Amino acid sequence: MSPALEWHDAPEGVRAFALIMDDAESPVGTWSHWVLYGIPPDARALPEAVPCGGRVDPVGVQGTNDFGARGYGGPCAPFDRARRYVFRLYALGDEVTLPPGLRRADLFAALHGRVIAHAELNARYGAK
Repeated sequence: MSPALEWHDAPEGVRAFALIMDDAESPVGTWSHWVLYGIPPDARALPEAVPCGGRVDPVGVQGTNDFGARGYGGPCAPFDRARRYVFRLYALGDEVTLPPGLRRADLFAALHGRVIAHAELNARYGAK
């Protein structure tokens, strides 16, 4: 189940938001747990338990995570230690219409030159 998230102090001129949640310590490199874009410019929160799928009104459009599913895939820390998970929220200066199902790299390519601000939340999850 995806966590509830809130933000404030959005920059002037924001036209949309995008969010990516990654496992920053995955042994296979960056592992994306959530790719979400097309978040409305007036949004200042995401509810808990965003349903999986492509377009989720009024939340936004979900991409494909590294589990191969559209929507949120929860943390998978090993039993013997905690891992760091990073939520990155991007404020976009242009409205971008993108289809559901984009992967992280494709989203970054589409956002190139459109990000006017970003915020980051680091969280630890696991046994220690």
